[in-house]
Amino acid sequence: MTMTTPTLLTLIRIALIPVLVLFFYLPYWWSNIACVAVFVLAAATDWADGFIARRMGQMSTFGAVLDPLADKLMVATALIMLVQRQDSYEIIFTISAAVIVGREITISALREWMSEIGEWARVKVSWVGKVKTGFQMTSIGFLLYHDDLLGLPIALIGELLLYAAAALTLWSMASYLRSAWPVISDSRYHRSQHAHEREDEPSTDAEGGLRHE
Repeated sequence: MTMTTPTLLTLIRIALIPVLVLFFYLPYWWSNIACVAVFVLAAATDWADGFIARRMGQMSTFGAVLDPLADKLMVATALIMLVQRQDSYEIIFTISAAVIVGREITISALREWMSEIGEWARVKVSWVGKVKTGFQMTSIGFLLYHDDLLGLPIALIGELLLYAAAALTLWSMASYLRSAWPVISDSRYHRSQHAHEREDEPSTDAEGGLRHE
């Protein structure tokens, strides 16, 4: 398999995840700055691989699968570490992080299924999802930095942005589910799926053994 530039950038983004974790737990004054730098670099590779793929036509199935996975791994890892750093009474913060991660898992599974049945267009990225992503990435950057800057309460701003991102997450998820509901509730798709699964099941001979056709 030939490695395209977008795929290489996506692999770099995945490789940056343990680097982010390392910097997050280092007991040095500059560790938060390093965390932000790594996170921004990861976001830059995300933009760059999409731009290059569209501009130069370097599309691949492997890259299409890996790119959103890399984004979700980076965001989920950052949120888990940030939740761990909060005080135990920060239940709203934890719920917001759980909503964001849970939404990513749910919509990823929904998009995969919709793609398999040829209905991906119903759950393509919407403007609400793009705004949500902007709030989400900005809030994580602020929370990773954490310290006050020029008199601004960076951690507090990051929390407020995270809560806004969680609200937009619920909005976007409801929008995607509403768009997909006519397909989800259509029994024809479920019958077709069950029939396909039965076709994939290995048949047995009269003695109960597997028969390979």
